[in-house]
Amino acid sequence: MDLYIYYKVKDSDAASLLAAVVPMQAGLAQYHGVTGQLKRRPNTKEDVQTWMEVYPSVPEGFAAALQEAVAQAGVDQFTTGLRHTEVFMDVAPCA
Repeated sequence: MDLYIYYKVKDSDAASLLAAVVPMQAGLAQYHGVTGQLKRRPNTKEDVQTWMEVYPSVPEGFAAALQEAVAQAGVDQFTTGLRHTEVFMDVAPCA
């Protein structure tokens, strides 16, 4: 399974959010073997950006570890609204 988490951040909080998410993702990679990606939409709407964290091929229990890491890093203090999580899985090709 792959996790896609998207959320909003004010332009004025973007640098602080980046400073929280980058080391959080480094810790997740070190302790859980999942290398996250951080993306954002290229445009800003009303001084708000949309960011996305992508975690490919997560092991069982990773979502709970991610939630704990987000709390420890204080990520939510820099976001506007909720973090939205989408889960996708690979499609097995038909034989």
